[in-house]
Amino acid sequence: MTHNGPVLGSTRLTEEQLLLREAVRVLADERVAPRAAAIDREGTFPEDIRQLLAEHDVFAIPFAERHGGLGADLLTLILAIEQLSRACATTGLILAVQSLGAIPIQIAGTEEQQDRWLPGLASGEKLIAFALTEPDAGSDPSGIRTRAVRDGDDYVIDGGKRFISHASIADYVVVFAVTNPEAPKPSRRLSAILVETDRPGFKVARTEHKMGVRGSPTAELAFDRLRVPVANRLGEEGQGFAIAMQTFERSRPGIAAQAVGIAQGAVEAAAAYANQRKQFGRPIGELQMIQALLADMDASTEAARHLLYTACEEIEAGTADAARWAAIAKLVAGDTAMRVTTDAVQVFGGYGYIDEYPVERMMRDAKITQLYEGTQQIQRLIVARSLLSRS
Repeated sequence: MTHNGPVLGSTRLTEEQLLLREAVRVLADERVAPRAAAIDREGTFPEDIRQLLAEHDVFAIPFAERHGGLGADLLTLILAIEQLSRACATTGLILAVQSLGAIPIQIAGTEEQQDRWLPGLASGEKLIAFALTEPDAGSDPSGIRTRAVRDGDDYVIDGGKRFISHASIADYVVVFAVTNPEAPKPSRRLSAILVETDRPGFKVARTEHKMGVRGSPTAELAFDRLRVPVANRLGEEGQGFAIAMQTFERSRPGIAAQAVGIAQGAVEAAAAYANQRKQFGRPIGELQMIQALLADMDASTEAARHLLYTACEEIEAGTADAARWAAIAKLVAGDTAMRVTTDAVQVFGGYGYIDEYPVERMMRDAKITQLYEGTQQIQRLIVARSLLSRS
């Protein structure tokens, strides 16, 4: 389903954005969608899809031209993630995680660090992951236990991370570790350090068996006297928490885009099925109860999409309320994806519960958009605190 230039406040998508969205949509329909069921079934990272995205410069979208990127804005990146996720949530996540891991370098890296690491990420030759979460520190970063102790020109890192997307296949991982445990403010204890995954002491302890986005590996990491040059630190010591929060302002819209894409895929699949499936001597799409489900699914998805696009414009414009916009976009889109995909399974009836059709996969994939990069409960806290601070 092609949308003809959604209105964004008083503006529309630019011609370049429309062309890029259409190009990614065609790529997703023709090359990604036929692989989606197998990617889910096999549960392994689709290296062929990674190469496909690299060959078509999809990885380049969020990077500056001087690093081999397209120099596109946040909204343009979101358009691509949405279209990929509409066909395959795992594929949309490949681009979203690449952007997530790169954002700390883009916002806090020196020019030398950016020139060293970003070109390989823009080309897709290198992959990167973002490692904040630990077994006892998910929604509460102040609970992080991983330590990075200064030893001359190196940090020695000990500890571990949990639930890290793409960490088992990444070339780089941005690790958030405690460098100043005595800092009076918990927010000043963390630093962000880029770790090359081929360093001694870096270990993938295990990968998780997941409900959805099964082609995207999620790993547990262990660090045992892992030595990393101080030159790999992003920003100053103690700025890690601030870097992580600034990153989420630009990465949570990517998860919202994944959610909107999943929801759109479910809407299209359900509508097509309702036109084909016959009960009581006519297509079920002629039954008012089915029409009501489809109408609510379409309206909810469109509303989430327009909210997301507006959030991207606000964040890109440098609003002081960026965290709120990112939280609202993820909150609404994630809940929409879960509700819409559940209703899509209902439209399919018993057929929706088996893997002959894509909606059961979409329903499983949708759930993670309510969990990672901050649970929906955390997003509600962010929104509420922003609201209360203004009143």
